[in-house]
Formats: sequence, structure tokens, C-alpha cells
Amino acid sequence: MSDGVEYGTLLELCQWLESTSWSIALHESIWAYPLVESIHVLTLCVFLGLTVLLDLRLLGWTLREVPITRFSQRLLPWTVGGFAIMVVTGALLFYAIPVKTYLNIFFRLKVAFLILAGVNVAVFQFTAYRSIASWDAAPNPPLRAKVAGGVSLALWAGIVICGRMIAYNWFDKP
Repeated sequence: MSDGVEYGTLLELCQWLESTSWSIALHESIWAYPLVESIHVLTLCVFLGLTVLLDLRLLGWTLREVPITRFSQRLLPWTVGGFAIMVVTGALLFYAIPVKTYLNIFFRLKVAFLILAGVNVAVFQFTAYRSIASWDAAPNPPLRAKVAGGVSLALWAGIVICGRMIAYNWFDKP
């Protein structure tokens, strides 16, 4: 870093981020922070709503007559778009209050659940999805697909709950 300070820990990096003029301006803004937070929540609704629909289809609980590939191809652009905007706005929310967020147990749980959700998608892609041609139109997908859908629903419920809990300061140190 140009100020000659070494940043050996994530907390030190967060402390440096918090002292930057852009972080301070975003956190103290009357309009920018609430706007970023609102966009984050709205794109979460888009992403999560579509993800829940796909997961319910993987479980065989809804839209059983629609092939999964056709269903996912139509939803994927919206899902990816919602996720991308959600990640950018989430990063901005972190950037606005990095130390408090980093120290929050619910933020740490949310990050862990996000990583696990990504692992779940990867496992699904490299296992059940490879044989999708044989079960694509089946109203009742195979167990591996059901497990992926169920795990996804559970992880995203945890992510949303933890994300909501980040805003509360019940566990902040005085």
C-alpha cells in the first residue's frame, strides 16, 4: 500500500477500507447507502425467487411437466443478472461498513453459506446434471437432483436470515 502500512490480517484490511474517503462517503450518504441496500434486496428477490422455482422443480414439487433444461435456460439470464447485481451491491454494503460487518457473526455465517451454495451448484453440475438427458423431462428427478435442490433451498434460507441479522447490533461489542 502506498502509505507504507502493512496489512497482515483481514481486520487490518477492513480498518484501512473503513478509513477511505469513499467508504466514509457511502456509509454517511443520505441517499447512496439506502439506494444500494434497496437494490441489493430487490435483486435478491429476483435471484432468490427464480432459484427457489428451479429448486422446487428439481425436487419434483412444481412445474413437473416442464423439462428442467428448458426451464433453466429461460430463467438463467435473469438469475445470473440478479446474482451479479446482488454481489456488486453486497460488496458495496460491506465496503461502507467493513469493520462492523467483518466482526459480525452473521456476516461470517452468510459467507460460509454462500461458499457452500457455490459448492452445491458445482457438485450438482459435475454429478446429476451430467446425466440430465436421461431425466430432463421426468416429473420426478433423481435423488441427486432432489438433494441439490433441497440443499440449495436450505442454504439460501440461511443466507437470507443471516443477511437480515447483519443489520442488527445485538452481538456487537461496545
